Amino acid sequence: MAAAHQLNKAGHLVTVFERNDRVGGLLQYGIPTMKLSKEVVQRRVELLKAEGISFKTNVNVGKDISAKDLQEEFDAVLLCMGATWPRDLPITNRQLEGIHFAMAFLETWQKKQMGNTIDVAALHAKDKDVIVIGGGDTGCDCIGTSLRQGAKSITTFEILPKPPPSRGGDNPWPTYPRVFKVDYGHEEVKLKFGRDPREYSTLTKEFLDDGNGKVAGVQTVKVEWTKDPSGRWKMDEVEGSEKVYKADLVLLAMGFLGPERYIINELELEQDPRSNISTPSGKYSTSVDKIFAAGDCRRGQSLVVWAINEGRQAAREVDAYLMQSSTLPLSGGVVQITQKG
Repeated sequence: MAAAHQLNKAGHLVTVFERNDRVGGLLQYGIPTMKLSKEVVQRRVELLKAEGISFKTNVNVGKDISAKDLQEEFDAVLLCMGATWPRDLPITNRQLEGIHFAMAFLETWQKKQMGNTIDVAALHAKDKDVIVIGGGDTGCDCIGTSLRQGAKSITTFEILPKPPPSRGGDNPWPTYPRVFKVDYGHEEVKLKFGRDPREYSTLTKEFLDDGNGKVAGVQTVKVEWTKDPSGRWKMDEVEGSEKVYKADLVLLAMGFLGPERYIINELELEQDPRSNISTPSGKYSTSVDKIFAAGDCRRGQSLVVWAINEGRQAAREVDAYLMQSSTLPLSGGVVQITQKG
């Protein structure tokens, strides 16, 4: 959306293809309503439509329409398809009913709230013991959403140890502070149930079957982190620390492995070692002519503000590619003035 806005301002005819039923990506279906009102997102979409941008929803490029056809039809194609390939947990009984990826859980509830006719029973937390595997913003959003749906209990597993209350000697300013933090979901659960939902240094070993193909619990073990002689961290299971947690609903919120592959494979795009679409440093042009990439599919899973910035800067590069120059703005910074004579 940020890229489309800039390119439209530069005078180009812009078409946005969206595989979902509404425009907005993670702003629409990934971030819960209590953090971002969908009225705000829709207001922006309507403004972009009024400015002349064309939106085509329910079009899955690479499946409903060929990516190569778009390459031939349009003067430039900018891929902003995110990093939506979720990290799985392939352990015993992964196939049981009641085990879902976090984004499926969040998206289903957002669609229900927005009036879609959709059965949410399997992905609803009401009166269920909920286990969230993985921390981070997505895990916290699953906690907050489960609480609002009326979960019986909420527990989240984090494989790393509990962070210290203040910076350690190996974590000086200005590096990112690895300290204990309480987000909105953790605080709300503590207020509701009297405890923080996080279980640290916890490794999930096996999902337990109720005998009818549904998940009934999670078998875990505590782990200990130590450094080997070379200084590398290693993880060891703590003998005798096995524990079973009840679970009717398990949500996997362990991050993402990169963008989905079908468009990348069709266009034969080069990828970096982390499976993202490869572009030159600081640039957005890919290894294929007329194809550009921006956002999470290029830089990896990151924040919305980075996606907006990348969309705007990619738009400038596309504009320059099409017109041999661009008046669209660069990222902010110090302007270097050359003294003459």
